[in-house]
Amino acid sequence: MRYTLFSIFVLAGLAFTSCSDTETDVDSLVAVGGKKYGGEFKFMSSEKIASLLPTSSADQYSSRIIAQIYEPLLRLDPESMKVVPAVAESFTVSDDAKVYTFKIRKGIKFHADDCLDSGHELDAHDVKFTLDMACSGLEENHIGYLLINKIKGGADFNKKSSKSLPANGVSGVKVVDDYTVKITLESSFSGFENVLTHSSLGIFPREAWDKYKNEIDKHAVGTGPFALESMSDEKLVLKRNNNYWRKDEFGNQLPFLGKVIMTYTKDKRSELLAFRKAEIDLVLEIPAEEIEFILGSLIEAQEGKNIKHKVESESSMSMTYIAMAVESEEFSDVRVRRAFNMAINRDDIIDSWLEGEGWAANNGFVPAMKNYPTESVTGHSYNPEKAKALMSEAGYANGKGFPELDFYVNTVEGSTVHKMAEAFASQIKQNINVQLNIKLCTIDERAEAVASGKAKIWRAGWIADYPDPENFLAMFYGGNITDQTSMMNAFKFQSDAYDAIYEKALLESDPEKRTALFVKCDQMVIDEAALIPMMTDDHIVMLNARVRDFKANTMESLNLTEVFIKEPKKQDPQEEK
Repeated sequence: MRYTLFSIFVLAGLAFTSCSDTETDVDSLVAVGGKKYGGEFKFMSSEKIASLLPTSSADQYSSRIIAQIYEPLLRLDPESMKVVPAVAESFTVSDDAKVYTFKIRKGIKFHADDCLDSGHELDAHDVKFTLDMACSGLEENHIGYLLINKIKGGADFNKKSSKSLPANGVSGVKVVDDYTVKITLESSFSGFENVLTHSSLGIFPREAWDKYKNEIDKHAVGTGPFALESMSDEKLVLKRNNNYWRKDEFGNQLPFLGKVIMTYTKDKRSELLAFRKAEIDLVLEIPAEEIEFILGSLIEAQEGKNIKHKVESESSMSMTYIAMAVESEEFSDVRVRRAFNMAINRDDIIDSWLEGEGWAANNGFVPAMKNYPTESVTGHSYNPEKAKALMSEAGYANGKGFPELDFYVNTVEGSTVHKMAEAFASQIKQNINVQLNIKLCTIDERAEAVASGKAKIWRAGWIADYPDPENFLAMFYGGNITDQTSMMNAFKFQSDAYDAIYEKALLESDPEKRTALFVKCDQMVIDEAALIPMMTDDHIVMLNARVRDFKANTMESLNLTEVFIKEPKKQDPQEEK
């Protein structure tokens, strides 16, 4: 038998005695190793969080909050990006790599809630319920693409569960005993462990679903480091989970923060101003030309008036792209889609419009990641003359006859994404004489426009759920065409040839052969101009210097479990002289 075992953390150090559901004065707790309990971590979001149900979390904004409240079976270490224990303390894999048996960690308690008895412990039944939900056809499930074609019986269960959950759940997910779950796959899949780290697979209890039904998106019941305190149109507040099971290397019980507070912003400048005033601790997207506005002038710095700060940066495993409704009258002709691709000078957009921020996506759709040869995929080169010729062949000489379109862009005014969209629309107008009217919107507004068919062209982005090219290429699989808000193949690209190669890659166990097949898929996406890859970027964040142990990562997630607040020592002005 092929065996994989995670060692249980051996922790020694400070004993932490508060294990009740009652409120704890976090500031009174003492930590070792230079750490400190208490404090509030504040940041802003340009998108409002509509749901806190894990399976409804299909965008990075809600995922960042979901990850603080819930925990999946496994998780990715934010620094090494290796799979490490979470709810499951260990697992074994059968010789044919089709059967995974998970041992559930004992003693993990759900957050206190009226739907549960006091001190309700997470067990194998909760894991099965969550996986059943993630495979269901319910409208509350936006992540079915992760599992239904992988777990045995997942696709069949998905078809049977559009209104309610059948009693026995997914046939491939079995409860062996209260702390053991067995998952059987349709076929071996080498990336399955990575899939199970997805934040939207965070475990939650059936009792919450049974009690709250349509209101469950406002009732978060997880086991993560933070629990929901309040949620409104103005802000979302999380409080420390006093019963959290994890400890750090010094034996301190996690987390350190007393609260996490997220408010909303309508434009980038107000967010930057809030940071400058020390009203928030984190800025997630920093336009280069706004750095001086954030930090203040040199004179202000000399007078000690600018905020003490630090910058964290990591290459982002993401892709910003322009999507086209490939079944629409406007974009059903591949010549039009290729023309749009060739009319864009991605390097110029980066250099001239974004002041060097980001990296032009001149190859395929899959961004740079370990063991994936992005350079093997040949992208569309900037060629305005060829673009004009293709439009003419398609019956739109000099753009004549092609309709003026609304261009849906989910961002706030003044952001890097907004400027990229302006550059794209400008070059399309200049090179093929097509008018695109930028329509700034929310994620939900964009999703509604796409689902209704109103949106013919829109900006979108995909950040890796887990570090595997399959996670990006699944977007083009015919079996994932959906009108749900996950936006998975929302452009409705359909190719039997693509599906055949993609399915073959899923079954391939040899890493090199598997990668070669995914490269073929990637090239086909480009050749068919299924969309317009625009840019990848670096995940750059600016932090108030009082925030300690924050780490940026390639998936742009927020890991606040070990973050703590420690005010920097104030320097004597006389010493500065």
